[in-house]
Amino acid sequence: MTPTDRGSARTLGRDVVAGLTVWAILVPESLAYATIAGVPPVVGLYAAPAALLLYAVLGSSRHLVVGPMAAVAALSAAAIASLTTDPSTAIALTAALAILVGVFGLLAGLARLGFLASFISEPVLKGFIIGLALTIIAGQLPKLFGLERVSGNFFERIAELLGSLDDLQVAALAVGGTSLAVLLILRRLFARVPASLLVVAGAIVSARVFDLEGRGVEVVGPISAGLPPVGLPEVTLSDYLTLAASAAGILLVAFAEGLGGAKAYAARSGDQIDPNRELLGVGAANLGAGLSAGMAVSGSLSKTAVNVAAGARTQRSGIVAAVLTVLTLLFLTGLFEQLPEATLAAVVIAAVIELVDLSPLRRLHGLHSASLERIYGHATRADLIAAVAALAGVLIFDTLPGLFIGIGVSAVLLAYRASRPHVAVLGRSDAEGRWIDLERGGPARPAPRVQVLRPEASLSYINADSVRQAVLAMVDDAAAEELHAIILDLEVVGSIDATAGEMLVQLEADLDRRGIRLVVCGAIGQVRDLLTALGAGHLVDGAPAHVDAAVAAARAPRPGERPPPCS
Repeated sequence: MTPTDRGSARTLGRDVVAGLTVWAILVPESLAYATIAGVPPVVGLYAAPAALLLYAVLGSSRHLVVGPMAAVAALSAAAIASLTTDPSTAIALTAALAILVGVFGLLAGLARLGFLASFISEPVLKGFIIGLALTIIAGQLPKLFGLERVSGNFFERIAELLGSLDDLQVAALAVGGTSLAVLLILRRLFARVPASLLVVAGAIVSARVFDLEGRGVEVVGPISAGLPPVGLPEVTLSDYLTLAASAAGILLVAFAEGLGGAKAYAARSGDQIDPNRELLGVGAANLGAGLSAGMAVSGSLSKTAVNVAAGARTQRSGIVAAVLTVLTLLFLTGLFEQLPEATLAAVVIAAVIELVDLSPLRRLHGLHSASLERIYGHATRADLIAAVAALAGVLIFDTLPGLFIGIGVSAVLLAYRASRPHVAVLGRSDAEGRWIDLERGGPARPAPRVQVLRPEASLSYINADSVRQAVLAMVDDAAAEELHAIILDLEVVGSIDATAGEMLVQLEADLDRRGIRLVVCGAIGQVRDLLTALGAGHLVDGAPAHVDAAVAAARAPRPGERPPPCS
């Protein structure tokens, strides 16, 4: 055997071990997440094989594991709950929703719309995930306590749960509480142990030995053995049209969540992730899941972490997990029929409780300074506000509305901050020879009879008038100093549009009427190009490259003009 053959065999062996490890977590979590989606547990298993195989073919990550996930399951449940309460119809609509997510994903990937992920900022996604996790936990607590299922938003679920505690089933609470405690302990002390599978197996054995169903503990019940039916679900065209908006939202969340996980582990191994291929991968995975009577899927950060920790090198680990899931459907579903619902709820709660992580919000709260406060006011903490808006939106208005509330608030705050760029007044540091913002302190002095200003943003129609007014206000404040020139340092202005270009022409005229020159310096290529195209090339043609040269040019007399005093 050659070294290459031995390396290939070693890689294959690691992928097989990783696939076994992923399967051990995938099966119980797929059963659990299906209950979040409001469909029978087996629907989660139906979704997994096709999703894993198709992502392995089209996705760009060597490590990402796709399958049923809490966020997508909750979004699916919210979309279907408003359309039907009939279980069989819910199953068909859930599969139809997955198909729509898949079609949208494939079309978006072919259209190279990978940039869509940027529409959900990281803070918004953090707030959304925390709110989603809290909502899921609130929905699973009744099962843990042996109570009837509750509905409504987070606060309504908690209120209804507290109002029905007198009816809790002690046996169900004992089973669920024990399952949850063991899960959390195993995950903390033995991270590589398939805790979910061990707890599920122990609960099934306990149910049989102690006749838990006879003691009032609800169990999963009959699970259809065999492969899933393949084909389109029996729904109408109008159903697809009704589900279209929800499918677009689910695709955005599934894509963003999966892309984040893929990039996190690609960075460790030096791999490159292609967002457009990820859209194709998540699209194909969802299409396959839906055509297999399954539910919508997405990339799983937790299962990907397990996959990597178990030594996975390629997507063969996902293929191994898919094959084992098929074998489970063919031969092992009967084992899960005695699984207590309280244990299933414990598996869900243990899986999502780690997502209730407030440390990102505390970090966002700390991203603040007095200088930023002076510039943006309350919008200084725009990322925190957007994250909290998404969190509150999910808790109050439900999952998908909460997501779009977070995106909307983030966009409004972004536009607000873009409309109010800081125009810094610069002074020259004798120690360093640099021009720095006088508001930020330090030993620096302004140029005599010349005011150097630096807009600290790209210039566009959003902020053009704000910049013009800021410059004129500073000129008025400095009128007593008999200004001779205003220097605009455009070094940090990355781009400019026609409105902002016309503003600079108008600003030059406004200043000229006051006997003040406008000198521009530091303009980059695209800014120079646009100003030239607008007929304002005189502002940048031969313009100084840096502030020191601009100060010297501003002090030079115009033709027929006496030179200004230097001090």
